Amino acid sequence: MPSTALSLTTLPGGLVSLPGVYQPQADTRLLAAALAHEDLGPRTKVLEIGTGTGALALHAATRGARVTAVDVSWPAVATARLNAWMHRLPLRVLHGDFEARTTGRRFDVVFSNPPYVPAPDTRPPSRGPERAWDAGLDGRAVVDRICVGAPALLRPGGVLLMVHSGMCGAGETLDRLTRAGLAAEVTATASVPWGPVLRARRTWLEQQGLAAAAEEWEELVVIRAQRP
Repeated sequence: MPSTALSLTTLPGGLVSLPGVYQPQADTRLLAAALAHEDLGPRTKVLEIGTGTGALALHAATRGARVTAVDVSWPAVATARLNAWMHRLPLRVLHGDFEARTTGRRFDVVFSNPPYVPAPDTRPPSRGPERAWDAGLDGRAVVDRICVGAPALLRPGGVLLMVHSGMCGAGETLDRLTRAGLAAEVTATASVPWGPVLRARRTWLEQQGLAAAAEEWEELVVIRAQRP
C-alpha cells in the first residue's frame, strides 16, 4: 500500500488532498464569493458542514473567525487537519454527522456545500468518494436535514449559506427554511458545464424529469438564510 505522503494531490492555493476527497470546484468558488460578503472576525463562531479539503473553513480562519469544520469522511478530516497544520491556521475539524457533533452549540455563520446530486439509489452512499455528491433520488437528503437543523445551529442574527444545484429545487429549500422561521433568499447563481457525474447518469436524469434532452449546463444557487 502506498504511503499517505505519496498519495497526496496538490491543489491550487497550496492545499493538498487525499484520494477520494472532494476538491474545490465551481460550487466551492461560488460559495466562497458569498462568504466574502459576510462579516467575519475574531469573535465570530463559524461552522462548516462537509469541509472536504478545508479550503473554505481555512479561508474563514484567515479572517480571524473561530472555525469548526465537520465531515463524515475520515480522509476529508485528515486532509483538512493537514492543510490547517501546513498553513498554521487554527481550525477545529471533527469527524461525524454534523448534528451529532454540534449538539448544544450555536454559531454566527454556518455554511455548507453539501452532497446534492440526484442519484438512482434511494439512500446516500455510506462510503467512497460518492459520499461527497450523491444525495438520494431528489438530491435533497442532506439539504433537507440542514434546512431542519439550521435554526438550532444559529445564534440570533446568525446566517446560513448553502450552495446546491438547481436540480434540487431552490424554491423547495427557500420554503423549508422559511417554515423553519428563517428569512431566506437566493443571493447568487451560476451556470456551469455538466461534469462527469451528471453526464454518466444523463438517461436516468431525463427519465426522472430532472434534466431536459441534450442539456449541458447546470445551474448552481447560493441560498442565504438568517435567523431573526
